[in-house]
Amino acid sequence: MLREKVEEVLKKIRIGLKAEGGDIELVDIRDNIVYVRLKGACGTCSMSSLTMKNWVEANLKKEIPEIAAVHSV
Repeated sequence: MLREKVEEVLKKIRIGLKAEGGDIELVDIRDNIVYVRLKGACGTCSMSSLTMKNWVEANLKKEIPEIAAVHSV
C-alpha cells in the first residue's frame, strides 16, 4: 500500500523532472525511508541534492506523513 502511495506522488514529481530532461525511479522503501534514483539530466545536475530535499522529499513527506526520509541511490 505504501509503495502505491509513493508511486502516485512520484508521478506528479516526474512531470516537472521530465520538463527539465530528467526522471525519477523508485528503487526501494525500507523502514519508511524511500530510496530513489534521479535519471537523465537530473542524475547529473549540480542542483540534484537540492531537488531531492526541497522538492522530492518535501512533497513525499507532505503527501505521506509516515515517510521518514528520501535518499538518492
